[in-house]
Amino acid sequence: MTNSSRPLPQPSRWSAGYWEAAAERRFVVQECRSCDRPIMYPKRVCPHCLGDDLGWRASPGKGEIYAVTAQLAGPPTGFADRLPYVVAIIRLDEGVQLMSNIVGDGALEARIGDRVSVGFEDAGGTVLPVFRLDESEVAR
Repeated sequence: MTNSSRPLPQPSRWSAGYWEAAAERRFVVQECRSCDRPIMYPKRVCPHCLGDDLGWRASPGKGEIYAVTAQLAGPPTGFADRLPYVVAIIRLDEGVQLMSNIVGDGALEARIGDRVSVGFEDAGGTVLPVFRLDESEVAR
């Protein structure tokens, strides 16, 4: 486990299942059992049909970068030891989007449209989903 001074997620009762799965190094997406649509970020009711019969489905955690930026200097409090770091909006193959870090080989060269896959990082007792460029993107 890595100690971290950066702010960490504070799970709510709506997001607890997501963070419990991450702690087990499983990636899940909330789903509406009424309309069978994926939801991200976790919510109390489905934004599509307003149903409240929600659960979790396993996700392969694959997608593409929709937007990306690199923080090279002037980090927010708690992030100085992480410079440089890359933040991206990932569009999962299921069609939902989330914000996460791009880590590993080639992260600073990440581009919109690059394929990524989920991984997990220990941060001060919390396991965070992060994404890595697929090998085909690193090799380009």
